[in-house]
This record gives sequence, C-alpha cells and structure tokens, in this order.
Amino acid sequence: MKRSKQVKVKYFHQQLLSHMSVLVVAFLILGLVFAHYVERLVYQNKVEELVAYGENIISELTAGNSLSLRVLDQYSAVLGGRKINFSIFDEKGNILYPAGRFVPDLRLADEVLEQISKGEALVVKNKTQHSDQNVTLVALPHIVRGQLAGGIFLTAPISGSREMISQFNQYLYLTVLLAFIVAIIPSWILSRVHVNRIKRLQEATSMIASGDYSVHLPPSDFDEIGELAQDFNHMVKRLNTSMEEIENLENRRRNFMSDVSHELRTPLTTISGVIEGLRNNMIAEEEKEKGINLVSQETKRLIRLVNENLDYDKIRSNQVKLNIVDIQLIEVFEIIQETLSLQAEEKNNVIKLDIEENVWIQADYDRLIQILINITKNSIQFTNDGEIWLRGKFENGKTIIEIEDTGIGIDSKEVEKIWHRFYKAEVSRKSSPFGEFGLGLSIVKQLVHLHHGNIGVFSEKNKGTKFVITLPYKKNK
Repeated sequence: MKRSKQVKVKYFHQQLLSHMSVLVVAFLILGLVFAHYVERLVYQNKVEELVAYGENIISELTAGNSLSLRVLDQYSAVLGGRKINFSIFDEKGNILYPAGRFVPDLRLADEVLEQISKGEALVVKNKTQHSDQNVTLVALPHIVRGQLAGGIFLTAPISGSREMISQFNQYLYLTVLLAFIVAIIPSWILSRVHVNRIKRLQEATSMIASGDYSVHLPPSDFDEIGELAQDFNHMVKRLNTSMEEIENLENRRRNFMSDVSHELRTPLTTISGVIEGLRNNMIAEEEKEKGINLVSQETKRLIRLVNENLDYDKIRSNQVKLNIVDIQLIEVFEIIQETLSLQAEEKNNVIKLDIEENVWIQADYDRLIQILINITKNSIQFTNDGEIWLRGKFENGKTIIEIEDTGIGIDSKEVEKIWHRFYKAEVSRKSSPFGEFGLGLSIVKQLVHLHHGNIGVFSEKNKGTKFVITLPYKKNK
C-alpha cells in the first residue's frame, strides 16, 4: 500500500500563519469582550435615563400630591421626542395617565405590583409589547406613608440602542481588519528574519557535511537562535581542531609506518642474511660466533621495539597496575648511572649525580627505572662531549627529579610535540635503540601521569635540555 505523500509547509509560512492566528484570535476575543461591554454600558445608560425621568416625575407627585394634565402632557411631549413613553398607575395597577391605556403585558402586572410594593424598582430588558417591538421597561413605585400609592412605567425602544451598538461593532470590525492588514507587514518581516537565520544555520551545516570547517556564524545573545549559533561555532571549532589533530596524527602515523618499515627491514635483513650464510656454510667458522651474536642483538632489538608499542597501548588503556612503594632516590640514580655509563662514554659524555641521601620518592620501582632510563638515554643520544646531570630534591611535600644535559637542545617550536606518539623532532634520532619511533617520551609522560605527577621540558637550541619530573609524596602515618 502506497503511503500518502506528506504535505510540506515552509517554516516561513508556519511562522506567518502562527503570527496571524494569534492576532486574529486576540482581536476576536478583544472585539467580543469590548462589544459586550459597550452593549451593557448602552443598556445601563438607557436604564439610568429612564430611572432619572421616572424619579423626577415621582418627586413632582410627592411634592404637589397631584400633577395637572397639562404638566403631564408636557412631560409626555418632551419624553416622546426621545422616544420614551410613560404611564402612571394607581396602587391596583389601573392606568391613570394617559387615560384609556393598559399596563403593558398584563401577565406581568401582578408581579410588577408585588415587587414595587416593596419599594424596589423593576427593570426589564427586551420586553415585548403588543406591537412586537423590543423595549427597555422601568417601573418605579410611589410610596406614601410606607404604602404603595401607585407608580410609573417608562419604556424606550431598544432599536436605537441596538443601531448604535451595531454601528460600533462595524467600526470595531473595520479596526480589527485594518490592524490585521497592518500587522501582516511586521509579521512578514519578523518571520523572514527568523527563517533567514535558520537558513544560515542550514547552509552552514551543509558546508560542514561537505567537509568545509571554515564556516562561522555571527554570534548573538539575543535569543535561542543566537545561542544556537554560538554553540554551532563552538562545535565547528572543536571539529576543526579534531580534524587537524586527526590529520597530524595521520601524517605522523604514515611517517611512523615508514620508519617502522625501514627500521624493521634492517635487522630482519641482517638476521636473514646471517641465517642464509650459516645454512649454506658461506660464513667462516671463526666468524660464526660473531654472526650468531649479531642475530641475537638484532632479535632483541625487534622484541624491544614491539614491546615498546605494546607497553604504550597498555598504559593508554589503563591496564598497567602500579605498586607504589617508598624508594631512596639516590639508589635509583646510581643504578641509572651504572647502567648507562658505557653508552655515555661512547659519546664522551659523563653522567653526574646531585642528590642527598635523605631524598625519598613514592613510585613503582620498575616504572621509575623505565622513566629515568628513557629520558637519560634520550639525553645521551643528543649530547656529545658533554655532561648529563641527575638531580633530586624534596620540596613542599613533593619529590622533584631533574635530568639536564648540555646537548644540542630542542627548537622551541618542537618542544611540545615531543610527547606525541609518532613524533620525532629530528630525522637523525632514529639511530637510537630506545625511543627511536617517538614512543619513548610519550610512554614516559603517560607513566608520570599514572603516578599523579607532572613532567615538563625546558630546552634551548644548542644549549641543552632539562626534564623536570614532580611526584607527590605522602608521609606514612
């Protein structure tokens, strides 16, 4: 069964329709309420007018006890000009003036007499007379010594009031229509502004989807759309930064793979050549021991390189468990000095210690050795005929380790990049068996952070480099 095609309504039309709907509903409610108020006001004024005339005539009756026909005729003429009729009746409901007339709607006569006998005025709206004309009727009592002595009926046709109300309603409807037409202009402008702002967001989103991260929207704190634009710009900035990092990482990965291929090819070629030579008896007997040692060295080198990569992944995935113990730092320094002294002598370097015996550190012993050997080897690699200093001190509840050399240093632009996984500051650095693929210092930084410590590097080209490691030390209670 085919699904019916969904009707698409543009957001601009939705905005305009919503604005117009609100205006129409508001004007209709306002018009109805105001018309009802005016209608009540007109009827109330008419009732008050009739009551005023009736009370005036009754006051004349009260003052003079009787009114001449001439005066009543004058009242009748004056009120007739205003389309108001009146009748005077006695306490039994008989019409006294004008003679020969009856109380309007005799069915209400007893009810009228009963109410006005209590001294209350009777007001009836839309009362139908014998002529089927709608009128407003007011009956006022004439009380003498607490007894009903008669009263007066006053009637006025409603047609005039309704004509005035109808005319007012016409003006009101015209005003509503005019206001509606005038309101279309700002509603159209406001809707267009909102739609254009959303279209800019839509176009910017399309540009992001196509891979263009240079888009920027004008920010604003005016409303939610402005805040959305700010969030969008922040998102684009983060995406742009992430894409740059991904691109840099990809470039470093390519370089890394190139270096790995090159570095692995050399020992593998050596191992393959020696094995083939031994198999085909192409190596002299006195050289076989040397060849076997060479294969052993190259094999260990390959294992070390693979282990270094695996070690980094374990550290990044929090699979490394640290065994934190108290260690006397001078003992660790002496081990480093003894272990690396031969490598340092090969480049005419000297490893020197500057530390007191009472300096302790809280760390994982094996990982601390790994950290210090890695950094010290890095210093030996880039120092010729110089010195490598290992310094240690305790300060403000922290153990501070400094490893400083007098080597070639690192360019200021390269300093922060040395921690990247695949980064190598200089192409020539791949000759070292440790950290040759840019993994060594990255592992060092991760291990220091696992110890809840910090590591920094200070270097100046051709003047040397200093690594500073700070680890917290909590005294045992």
